[in-house]
Formats: sequence, structure tokens, C-alpha cells
Amino acid sequence: MARLFERLLSRVAADHELTAGDWAALSALQRSGAPHQVSPTALSQQLGITSGTMSVRLSRLARAGLIESVAAADGRSKPVRLTEQGQARWRSATQERTSQERRLFAEALNPEELEELNVLLSGLLRRLEDEFGQVSRHDVPKD
Repeated sequence: MARLFERLLSRVAADHELTAGDWAALSALQRSGAPHQVSPTALSQQLGITSGTMSVRLSRLARAGLIESVAAADGRSKPVRLTEQGQARWRSATQERTSQERRLFAEALNPEELEELNVLLSGLLRRLEDEFGQVSRHDVPKD
């Protein structure tokens, strides 16, 4: 099932002129909170990818106008941040993905089944969090 949802994510990303990896980078920047700015090193660590892969991805996103480099106060690092266009693209893709997921669940399950699934998954989540701790906003799946 996870792989099928990955296909959905890839399809929605492509509809918004993104790769799934691009979307992951934009999502990590969005989750970082205002001003949605992170160093490339921290971003590559969050996403679990090499600095080379991150560099290629960030260059592509910058050419598309979705991110921009900013001068850091210390002058050593050069963080990147979401542009308004990047935030809008991320928001649009995320809204479409959410809409598609809701549609798929609504077509497959009736309201009572959806409620039961929610209860079951909530219980499983609590058990996993008891075992492994809560997931932080920095726990991002690898591409």
C-alpha cells in the first residue's frame, strides 16, 4: 500500500512540475517554520540524501523560482528558503494530494469503516510511539 501511495505522490508531484524528491525538499522547508529557511547540509541530513544529490535538487528548485539562497549572518553558510512561488506550489500540490487521498478512502470505505480504521490506526500509532517515541518534524522518510 505504501508503494501505491508513493505512486499517487509522484503523479501529483508531476502534475505540479515537481519530482517526489523536490516535494520532499519543499515540505522540509515548509515544516521548518517562518522564514522557511534551512542550510543545505541540514536539509540533506533531514532527507537522508547526499550533499551532491541535495545540491542538484536545490539547483533545480532555484531555477524554477521555488527557493532562493540567502546570506547567513555568520557569512559562512548560505541557507535556502522557500519563495512565495515555492510556498504556493507546495500548498497546491499538498491540497491536491490530500483531496486525492480523501477521495480514494471515501470510495473504498463507508463512514463507519473510516471511523473504525481511524480508531485502529490511532491505537497502532500509540503503541508504536510507546515503543519508539514520537516522531519529530525532522523525521523525514528518505527518498
